[in-house]
Order: sequence, then C-alpha cells, then structure tokens
Amino acid sequence: MPMDYMDEAIKEAYEGIKSGHGGPFGCVIVKDDKIVGRGHNCVLLKSDPTCHGEMEAIRDACKNLGSHNLSGCELYTTAEPCPMCLGGILWANIRKVFYGCKVSDTDKINFRDDEFYKCFEGKSNLYSAQECKRDECLKLFEDYVKTGAKRY
Repeated sequence: MPMDYMDEAIKEAYEGIKSGHGGPFGCVIVKDDKIVGRGHNCVLLKSDPTCHGEMEAIRDACKNLGSHNLSGCELYTTAEPCPMCLGGILWANIRKVFYGCKVSDTDKINFRDDEFYKCFEGKSNLYSAQECKRDECLKLFEDYVKTGAKRY
C-alpha cells in the first residue's frame, strides 16, 4: 500500500535527522510489494553532495537486487526529487515515483532545488560550460564502440 511505503520513507528521513546525517529526506524503493532499497540524506555524514536519500536508496536497491536496472520498481520519497535524483531515477529505469513535499516546500526550508531547475530553463548562472577537445573525445567514443562493450 503506497501510504505504508511513504511511512517507511518518513522513518528513514527521521533516522537521518536524528543521526545528524543531513536534511529531512528519506526514500524507499519497492518491487513486488517488498522494500528492496532504503536511504536517507547522508550528505553531511559522507561529505558527499550526491548522497541524497533517493541516490542512497537507488544504490541500496541496486546492490540488493544485483542489477543497475530497477525496472518494475516504485520509489517513495519525502520530497519531490531534485534534478540529480531525477536523473538517477531515470537512469535506473524507475517509472513510478511517489513524493511528499514539493520543490516549493523544500525552498521554504532553505534547500535550493529550485535554483537547479532554473539552470535547465537558462535562468541561472550557477555554472558555465564550454566545449573542449571534442575531436579527441569523439575518437574516444569511436574506440569504445569498437570494443563491442555492453550498453546499459
């Protein structure tokens, strides 16, 4: 039942808060009515800005299922995923997401998710990007294709 799984995501978030690991973000991943991955924000614990609750839960689910492909899974998270987490969710092939708070709610408690969304709209100057050594990188890609390596 979705509400029960969201309760588990909330418990994860409280565990992270109580432990001082990071923000109020918890997540569980469910497959076939069983929780296969859990995570909460561990940015402060691990000194790593990529350790959001969703990313931690994705890593846990991938480890537990022995696969990078989480097709058929559902994700329950205490807040609408940030762009990084949304990218991880899409790369993991998770197609159903349930969230509690909205981006505007995270903004109210001084998390800056909205600034990242503005980058995609060209309305922010948080970073600059410039093409560099494209020909060499294209050769790298060609060499990779020649190896016949498995795509994922």
